[in-house]
Amino acid sequence: MKKRVCLAEIVGAHGIAGLVKLKCFTERPEDVGAYGPLSDESGDREFRVKVSGPAKAGALARVEGVADRNAAEALRGLRLYIDRDRLPESALGEDEFFQADLIGLVVERMDGTQLGRVSAVVNFGAGDLLEIARPGVESFYLPFSRAMVPEVDLASGRLRADPPADWPGETARREA
Repeated sequence: MKKRVCLAEIVGAHGIAGLVKLKCFTERPEDVGAYGPLSDESGDREFRVKVSGPAKAGALARVEGVADRNAAEALRGLRLYIDRDRLPESALGEDEFFQADLIGLVVERMDGTQLGRVSAVVNFGAGDLLEIARPGVESFYLPFSRAMVPEVDLASGRLRADPPADWPGETARREA
């Protein structure tokens, strides 16, 4: 199955002519429409999106075939995806990663001890956090910084972490 990347979520309608408000996950909200057709999570339904202007925390857009407020409201909550292989590698700087590429990586301490797998990348306002999951143990968060994660090796499917001994995730590891 192809890896999918969420570019935006429709968070509501704007006006009466069918415009939607997008919460964008692209670096620049206006780029959402530049990737061509987007689809729902399953890839079954396709949506052509044309950004028409900025909105708070995102963009306003027209979705082909959506002509009124009711149709726009019906799309609320829809997440819009593309296949990972459609994202340009050249868009990444040094030490930059697409979040979708981090999900699923094995997380190891510097000594090779396995801590779990990255299950999500979240940001509650103070920087990116990797959510680390282990079977049978509550997941925990690891700040995604060079100090905490000095090595990311996408080719081998792992990253190496260097958390301090009193790090909360260590409790979960020892209890497992």
